[in-house]
Amino acid sequence: MKPVNAAMSSRQDQFEALVRGHSTDLYRYAYWLCGQEALAQDLVQDTFLRAWRALDRLREVSAVKAWLITILRREHARLFERKSMASDDIDDIDLPDPQATPERSTEESRLRQAMASLEPKYREPLVLQVLGGFSCSEIAEQLGLGEAAVMTQLFRARQKLKGQLGLEDPLAEVSEL
Repeated sequence: MKPVNAAMSSRQDQFEALVRGHSTDLYRYAYWLCGQEALAQDLVQDTFLRAWRALDRLREVSAVKAWLITILRREHARLFERKSMASDDIDDIDLPDPQATPERSTEESRLRQAMASLEPKYREPLVLQVLGGFSCSEIAEQLGLGEAAVMTQLFRARQKLKGQLGLEDPLAEVSEL
């Protein structure tokens, strides 16, 4: 009976370490995906539930963060498979930002809005790189794209952000010479 308990304890210890080490990054990414605190917490919880069930199938411990992010992305996608969301045209509604505080800078708010307005094919790799700290090759693997495609999408995402934020385009100065 002891070996079973010892094995369970070892598995549980391994999982607890995994949760402690990655819950903050997962929450940050989930919040960027959905923009809602409670839903982000639910996504992280569902991610860890699926990870617990599949922990024995994890082969490369070094790839655990990418594995968890992939699970989280799929959990987020499942939200839209399970139920049809009521859709209203919110472009006509002017809602206050619930996270806005006097301490928050206007620049941060503008940057967040600009990133949120990017097409998903540009926003996803950018968020994975900036918030997740993933390399281009890791992003390519997670999104099922080539590394060159990811680098192009990251470049274009940054260019679009610069344009939306009214920042100078360094290439414009070179082309004027």
